[in-house]
Amino acid sequence: MSQVTVSQTPDLSHAGGLFQLLRDGQPRTRADLAKSTGLSRPTVAQRIDQLLGLGLITPVSDAASTGGRPSSQFAFNPQASVVVAADFGACHARIAVTDLTGTVLAELGEEREISAGPDDAIDWLTAAALRLLAQADRGTADVAGIGIGLPGPVEFSTGRPINPPIMPGWDRFDLPGALRKTFSAPVLVDNDVNIMALGERSFAWPETTDLIFVKVATGIGAGIISGGSLRRGSHGAAGDIGHVALSRAADIPCACGNRGCLEAVASGRAIARELARSGLETTTPTHVVGLVKAGDLQAIQAVRQAGRDLGEVLTTCVSLMNPSLILIGGTMAQAAEHLVAGVREVVYARSIPLSTEHLTIAPSQAAGDAAILGAAHLAIDAALSPDRIAAALSR
Repeated sequence: MSQVTVSQTPDLSHAGGLFQLLRDGQPRTRADLAKSTGLSRPTVAQRIDQLLGLGLITPVSDAASTGGRPSSQFAFNPQASVVVAADFGACHARIAVTDLTGTVLAELGEEREISAGPDDAIDWLTAAALRLLAQADRGTADVAGIGIGLPGPVEFSTGRPINPPIMPGWDRFDLPGALRKTFSAPVLVDNDVNIMALGERSFAWPETTDLIFVKVATGIGAGIISGGSLRRGSHGAAGDIGHVALSRAADIPCACGNRGCLEAVASGRAIARELARSGLETTTPTHVVGLVKAGDLQAIQAVRQAGRDLGEVLTTCVSLMNPSLILIGGTMAQAAEHLVAGVREVVYARSIPLSTEHLTIAPSQAAGDAAILGAAHLAIDAALSPDRIAAALSR
């Protein structure tokens, strides 16, 4: 992952604010920092000493001398601590330990059913995290934050899933509280497509301020970044486009309990079900992708139609948000040539020219890594926030 760029003006009233300027990895001298912040040199020197004490920055090669003794430079130390990043899908789980730039130090993944319940997931996550920390020659005291993505609605302020349709037993489960039995670091939990949006942006589109990331897999959801910030909505349900009503699906039941949802006809699960009715051996989105890659015309046409259905909903999103980028990820993005073509066909035809003149619709570039990168990003930003650093200095 690239270095994190902090766009907002940092609060320079304490060392945590000064540190935000150093998170880009560029070495700076005390004089450089005094000039760019307007702080006095004694104040800069004091805060540099505080950050050195926390291990968050480190001295680097001396700056070129303009006469007299060379000036010492300081830069962000990404090895100061680590974060744990985890991605739970409907049928898989992946976990990684990364440094403070998101560089993966150790990772593993396996097929697991989220429907097995939270206790099973916690046991696996804890054991896997401890194993990966040992591989990276780290301990629990080195963990500065934990980021987790779940395949359902999450109340971000508490980290609790709220009525997740494919996660029996998870409703309002205190995931951060359960992990505090082993880890003292802050635990951030979010909907999986939100962390995928964060991961995709940090990986490939760091300068893009307005984008929609759409995950098409067992279900359908969207992560929304507007004005450079992730938009979760008042209760964490923003981007739940899979349950927008679609006229073509009016009488088709959805897993949410309603009828006519986009997800009921355009998700990987829905496509697999429809193809199975016509005699093909498909039970999962992965089976559908395999048929598409093998050139099965019926599967290709079904995926293209799913793209058109998705495009119908995204046309409204384009009119409402005016993003510059729509990215398609998730399992079905492995059939992106046909899925994205269907989306483009409808969005470009039905949106006003001003909205689409500079709109790019493309497959995810981070692909299968988007969620882990986003979970790491979530944990890193919490661990390195000015408030967190100020709290560490006060202890």
